[in-house]
Amino acid sequence: MLTLIGRRLVQLIPTLFFVSVIIFSLQQLLPGDPALVMAGEEKDPEVIEQIRRQYRLDQPVPIQYLYWIKGVFTGDLGESMRLKAPVLQLILQKLPVTLQLATMAMAIALLIGVTAGVVSAVKRDTWIDYAVNVISLWGISTPNFWLGIMMIFLFAVTLGWLPASGYVSPWQDWRQSLATTIMPAFVLGNAIAGVIMRHTRSAMLQALQSDYVRTARAKGLQERTVVMKHAMRNALTPVITLGALEFGTLLSGAVLTEQIFTIPGFGKLIVDAVFNRDYAVVQGVVLVTATTYIILNLLADVGYILVNPRLRG
Repeated sequence: MLTLIGRRLVQLIPTLFFVSVIIFSLQQLLPGDPALVMAGEEKDPEVIEQIRRQYRLDQPVPIQYLYWIKGVFTGDLGESMRLKAPVLQLILQKLPVTLQLATMAMAIALLIGVTAGVVSAVKRDTWIDYAVNVISLWGISTPNFWLGIMMIFLFAVTLGWLPASGYVSPWQDWRQSLATTIMPAFVLGNAIAGVIMRHTRSAMLQALQSDYVRTARAKGLQERTVVMKHAMRNALTPVITLGALEFGTLLSGAVLTEQIFTIPGFGKLIVDAVFNRDYAVVQGVVLVTATTYIILNLLADVGYILVNPRLRG
């Protein structure tokens, strides 16, 4: 396992280098001039020139990249042109919010998706199997914005059980924090649960038809032991990959849900940065997101070994 982790960490360096080059290169394709946006309505030429010098926008692109990547290695991701604050500080402020939301959503998705997938596979071609597949299809097909609005109308407006919007840190009040994030977490986890259910069902059906499951049944083991210990353990391998990728998607793609529930998270930060041509923030957020995806893939590889001991050799 240590050899695998070491090999993946070595691959991390060139991967991140190419990612950083792509991020910086594509950034230049964004329309508009950030200096003009920052200069305001008057657009004083002297002010525009000063902004370009301050943020090195007057330098050739390769020189700008070298300055940026040098700062990345020292933990300096630049300064936000609009907010006049270090990009790393902004990321550290917003990332925990989205991280909490994504973790809750992933927990809901795994609880519903894996459980429903296993039950559907065990009860294949029964009314339970058909019902689970219908619910899964509903979860995948339901737009997040519609489900979010309906949940706000039901639980916040009609029943008054939960706040309609806003966010409270768990360090301030964990109960209120749970109340403000449970609805958006369910909205995000709902669609992912449907996808996980379909993958779990497919993997479980394949596992239940394998030779080692037939052997376990021939030994007289209880069906529950056969399903949980033998079939499910081997069927979780593709689910681990899917879960890791979906978790990365939650960290970077919860923009619409955060907007509906007025949650000041990671997604809103990058959307505002794109609209305001805040290059440094966009670069920093995308780099952190890409790094997160790579680390999650590494954790998925480790998860394979922990779940399936045959891969340890």
